Amino acid sequence: MNRLTTSWGEFDLTRFPEDARDPLRAWDASDEYLLRCLDGIEGAAPPVDLSGTVVVVDDRWGALTVALAGRRPGRVRPVQISDSFLGRRATEANLARNGIGPASVRLLTARDAPPERIDVLLIRVPKSLALLEDQLHRLAPAVHAGTVVVGTGMVREIHTSTLALFERLLGPTRTSLAARKARLIFCAPDPALPRTAGPWPLRYRLPADTGRLAGLAVTNHAGVFCADRLDIGTRFFLSKLPERHGPERVVDLGCGNGIVGTAAALANPEAEVTFIDESYSAVASAEATYRDNVKETAAAGGRAAARFLVGDGMADVPDGSVDLVLNNPPFHSHQATSDATARRMFGGARRALRPGGELWVVGNRHLGYHVRLRRLFGNCETVAGDPKFVVLRAVKHS
Repeated sequence: MNRLTTSWGEFDLTRFPEDARDPLRAWDASDEYLLRCLDGIEGAAPPVDLSGTVVVVDDRWGALTVALAGRRPGRVRPVQISDSFLGRRATEANLARNGIGPASVRLLTARDAPPERIDVLLIRVPKSLALLEDQLHRLAPAVHAGTVVVGTGMVREIHTSTLALFERLLGPTRTSLAARKARLIFCAPDPALPRTAGPWPLRYRLPADTGRLAGLAVTNHAGVFCADRLDIGTRFFLSKLPERHGPERVVDLGCGNGIVGTAAALANPEAEVTFIDESYSAVASAEATYRDNVKETAAAGGRAAARFLVGDGMADVPDGSVDLVLNNPPFHSHQATSDATARRMFGGARRALRPGGELWVVGNRHLGYHVRLRRLFGNCETVAGDPKFVVLRAVKHS
């Protein structure tokens, strides 16, 4: 646990799920820079009036939201908009940790309608430029000429394309000087700018070289990994998926746009497939992909219903209830490289699998997932590999 110090108080914050082995903090210099700006500490500008509707977007672990909600005097009730289930849970846990009631904030997902009027808009620049574009399109109608718009991020996260989006969708934009490798974005909203619908969700069909899956429709909401094409890891995985038959329970863990789980459902009409991701947009994408390709009617053979869960990996899946888990784990946590998510996914899969159940994983060869799987399951088989990727199979024996 680490303590964030602001001019109006100190706050104990952690990431979620809390992991003593994780050396990364729940905030960085860009969060601190923004908070100092709001208080008039940075530059010659006066403190920002926070008495209106304050919206915080993409607050990764709740640092900005918690600091604003705990502000005294002049307590603020911020609205947080996030696409991350883990980020939302981190905010809830950090509010409780600092004795701030849950009613002090309003938590919205990226799929929810934003407030109709926004007086202060604070944006933690996301890793995905597409997600930022979608968010600005959604937020623009609620912004008025007097809205204070401030973005923040580390220097490596803010590019010319980032500034161009603010300029095109909200109004004239400038940046601050860098401080501790962080930078602020200041935008003056222009109500005269035309308000157009954003390009998301994006839809495409799988190419001819994907075999029996060719022509399947794929839906991607903004921010979903590799949104405009089939990524090469998933392509490799699709060609190596196990042939399964009969009634069984399958989980597409970290489902993204859901194409892996949809392929499993098409290959085995009797399977009940559960799609799980921590991104609200990913699960919405997976549900659209599944619905567009799988007909759940009696005429289609009485197909078992699919389930779509936004959550922390396998946390909501009962012990010993699953026959097959398919997993393409991420190895980044925002900008940081980390295997923490993969570790939790593998451990959760083992708990949820029945004896004899199988975990199939695709990953970059250099990540060495076979070592962890062998330690966890007592076994690990390399099903297939190429110079970049491997597909691994681990069986739960007891």
